[in-house]
Amino acid sequence: MNAQSFAAAGTPSVPSAAPESLTGTDPAGGINTGLPHSARLYLCTDARRDRGDFGEFVDAAFAGGVDIIQLRDKAIEAAEELELLAVLQAAAERHGKLWAVNDRADIALLSGAPVFHIGQKDLPVASARTLLGAPAAIGLSTHTAEQIEGAIRLSGGLTDQGGLDYFCVGPVWATPTKPGRAAVGLDLVRYAAEAVRAAGGTQATLPWFAIGGIDLGNVEQVVEAGAGRIVVVRAITEAPDPAAAAAALLATLDAGAS
Repeated sequence: MNAQSFAAAGTPSVPSAAPESLTGTDPAGGINTGLPHSARLYLCTDARRDRGDFGEFVDAAFAGGVDIIQLRDKAIEAAEELELLAVLQAAAERHGKLWAVNDRADIALLSGAPVFHIGQKDLPVASARTLLGAPAAIGLSTHTAEQIEGAIRLSGGLTDQGGLDYFCVGPVWATPTKPGRAAVGLDLVRYAAEAVRAAGGTQATLPWFAIGGIDLGNVEQVVEAGAGRIVVVRAITEAPDPAAAAAALLATLDAGAS
């Protein structure tokens, strides 16, 4: 199925049972609470080597309202990543927020990351869950209708593979942070919103985020398409005032939810 066929697709073929992941239940009961259902603004950033202000930047972003910050930088070695993650963890704990590791389960395990994110060609969700155990929240990137439906099936233990806590949909618009990845457009965001509803889920019980080229100039379109949560990069990393940029994005999400 491609983007042009979403509008004509009707109700997507998704599970009818409502996923139970992230309902706020005690982890001892088997439900992961590592990713609060209230998280709406997710930031991905590199190590900011060109500025040398990683600690100050993540602190400002959290202060502005970012709920989760993921360190995603393919140019750094494992030792440096662990050092930066310690800085990120300290900032997150000061603000009562979350931090995430991208791709590498070994780094996530060693650092004790509360959130771990993988792509379609990375470690399988079941394998990541086996390595990281119950405490970690695991997220997955999706780029097609079929991948969205697969993510829904993996969420809340709806299949024997189970173990997925959230998924991302995109890139909505083309972005230099994902070179070579074609934009999926707003139609896929609308599809995700309908697919979650058809599965009996809500933004609270089955969290998903729109990602890719989202900024203050177009975030309203994403919200109108059905996304209540977003992942951003340049909208905050390139802002002269990261805290103000985060606050403005969050205010737009708040307005869309009202």
